[in-house]
Amino acid sequence: MVKKTVSGLYLAVIFLFLYLPILVLIVLSFNDSKSRVVWGGFTLRWYSSCFQDETIMNALIMTLQITLAAAVISTVIGTLAAIGISAMKRRNRAIMLGATNIPLLNADIVTGISLMLLFVKFTNLGFVTVLIAHITFDIPYVILNVLPKISQANRYTYEAALDLGASPLRAFYKITWPEIKSGVFSGFLMAVTMSLDDFSITFFTKGAGVNTLSTMLYTELRKGIRPELYALSTLLFLLAFFLLLLMNYRSDRQVRQHAGHHPDRASA
Repeated sequence: MVKKTVSGLYLAVIFLFLYLPILVLIVLSFNDSKSRVVWGGFTLRWYSSCFQDETIMNALIMTLQITLAAAVISTVIGTLAAIGISAMKRRNRAIMLGATNIPLLNADIVTGISLMLLFVKFTNLGFVTVLIAHITFDIPYVILNVLPKISQANRYTYEAALDLGASPLRAFYKITWPEIKSGVFSGFLMAVTMSLDDFSITFFTKGAGVNTLSTMLYTELRKGIRPELYALSTLLFLLAFFLLLLMNYRSDRQVRQHAGHHPDRASA
């Protein structure tokens, strides 16, 4: 009983340290006073002025453009790469998976500096270099989401469709796609989440005139904290939280569907 109580208190302290600053940030975004210690009443004006601020809106539009473009492109490339990796022999597959994990294990600052040095050698930094950088670090997340779904799929069904006269594209769309689309969607959401709040890689690969929300926040915080930034940060947190809930809901739904197809496992 004592051990269980201590474990609960320890977990509560950990969550307090993790989420109390975010809670304070959300409360300040509704504070009518610019002071961080005086409550001036409830207001939504910081959210209104946030969307009226030209700097914030330009950064928001740039962020959405980079995030959506990088997520779509990396999802296509990552899905094709996962299909290719699954068709490799075991040794080659292990090598490719090791190469896929390297960007995940690397510190963001290492990836950002290395990409910056590569880009400045051949071109000028700008929107395209940021987009390529985001695609580069998004692809491994897509691969790691799609590859398990491909492994679970029955490859003989796809081969049977080819033997019956279906074209490779039609066989993929009718046989393989329904089995891997949940992994593809999860990879897309992961790519969106990673690109949306990335700072280090974006900071080193962006050029003049390119400003995302993360780099804009960094610049503004050096000048002084404005209440509009509390509202903006709250919206970013809620968006990431919504995407996380959506991913968890889809994962839970897939587990229930998988258990429904295997009654013995469900009863076990």
